[in-house]
Amino acid sequence: MGKNTPHAIRGTQDMLGEQAERFAHVVDTFDRVRRLYGFGRVEVPVFEATSVFARSLGETTDVVSKEMYTFEDRGGDSLTLRPEFTAGIARAYLTNGWQQHAPLKVATHGPLFRYERPQKGRFRQFHQLDAEIIGAAEPAADVELLVMADQLLRELGIADGVTLQLNTLGDAATRDAWRAALVTHFEAHKGDLSEDSQERLERNPLRILDSKDKRDRPIADAAPSIDDFMSDEAGAFFAQVTAGLDAAGVAWQRNARLVRGLDYYRHTAFEFVTDRLGAQGTVLGGGRYDGLVETLGGPPTPAVGWAAGIERLAMLLDLPDLVRPDVAVVAENKDREEEAIALTTKYRRAGFSAEAFVSGSPRKRYDRAVKSNPRYIASFDIRDGVPTHGLSARDEGAADGAAIHDIFEARSPPK
Repeated sequence: MGKNTPHAIRGTQDMLGEQAERFAHVVDTFDRVRRLYGFGRVEVPVFEATSVFARSLGETTDVVSKEMYTFEDRGGDSLTLRPEFTAGIARAYLTNGWQQHAPLKVATHGPLFRYERPQKGRFRQFHQLDAEIIGAAEPAADVELLVMADQLLRELGIADGVTLQLNTLGDAATRDAWRAALVTHFEAHKGDLSEDSQERLERNPLRILDSKDKRDRPIADAAPSIDDFMSDEAGAFFAQVTAGLDAAGVAWQRNARLVRGLDYYRHTAFEFVTDRLGAQGTVLGGGRYDGLVETLGGPPTPAVGWAAGIERLAMLLDLPDLVRPDVAVVAENKDREEEAIALTTKYRRAGFSAEAFVSGSPRKRYDRAVKSNPRYIASFDIRDGVPTHGLSARDEGAADGAAIHDIFEARSPPK
């Protein structure tokens, strides 16, 4: 690489081989699971008018004030690369008249952008899975999304060691009463709070509850509980969510300190957390945001959703064989190359992944095939003037060549 060769932008990544296959496996599994639950695919622009995110995320939040990639286009309009999916989907719901489809169950995945310090599992261009139900006020919608998330983690093989933490933020009356009590509590200890939490007290006091600063923890742990202000209606809603999870066999833990700072969040808040990623413990999170559509100029609209980082999920996968071909087809003699190509094509059409080794030195092709770590090797040669063709298993305990040949014949399309 020359000294003038451009480098990748800090906080972005190029993927190849196993890393790219892990990423694709997460996406493929998500697409399969969301179809099982009847979530339709939705696509929204990578950039929106800056006001979409400023209004939905709040002008004073760190995302809006410090982390958004915002620029002025040639027409003088302020645009922002999307830092999350939900606001853009809510905007699309309003501007396209999708209310007619409510309750609308949609899912998507793709790149998002935030200017923040890159670290393990966190990038400036990162990727998320996203699932939303818009227009459903019932606790059953929350349950469906949570069960879907649990199934996704199970099918990825990473559910063991991941814990669902669950809380309720109550309805508007509950939240307002609790917020007032929290402000009173934190004001009484303002001098002992960290500088960040003193700032949060003015604009976002709920965020003090999940502060990691050691100075804040004793004060936050002694703060009033939302349960002391819970309305009967909000308590009943949360009870229906937990009962639904119990009925579906999804384990959960109550975390009364799990909060969302923005006022449009209501009722259910949740995170699936793991200790396998160090400080970045949340692999999937979400909640109910009944007030969001209203902040964008729409009518009061109940909604609930979640998002999950694809990179973080991919890091947790235990799939060393993602890039292994089922069969390596080797022409060890130039006169057998066309036969090898024909057989490779048949394997692929029968549903097997197959690689043909028909270029380079014939003597070295078999060694190259072995290095590709296939489950089986099919070899073509001519020995003593007689054409030979053999199929052998490379895995100990794998079915022999005859067995896979039988499977191949059964899968092969009609001639």
